[in-house]
Amino acid sequence: MSRVKRGVTAHRRHKKVLSLTEGHRGQRHRVFRRANESMLHALRYNYVDRRDRKGDFRELWIMRINAAARLNGLSYSRLIHGLRVAGIDLDRKALADLAVTRPDAFSKVADQAKAALA
Repeated sequence: MSRVKRGVTAHRRHKKVLSLTEGHRGQRHRVFRRANESMLHALRYNYVDRRDRKGDFRELWIMRINAAARLNGLSYSRLIHGLRVAGIDLDRKALADLAVTRPDAFSKVADQAKAALA
């Protein structure tokens, strides 16, 4: 069996890790061992935060809807309940967009929710 020398492979792997950690501070972008740890942590944070972003946006939408609902004399929960009862199927993203870009249309939707509750 022939002998396999792994210098080229290791060098390529080290270069890949060091290029991924460009912009990290200190040893975290210069020394392979530290850079490898830094890269693994960074990739993990990246993965987790991509999922957290969904919740962050939902929070933002709810805040915007609540603010607009209160301008129309409703609380957030009463608005959402009224929409369910009225059979209006708008998700929070669409409602928040309406609240910000077209307040007149949002107030019409809120009026329908109010009418469904009465």
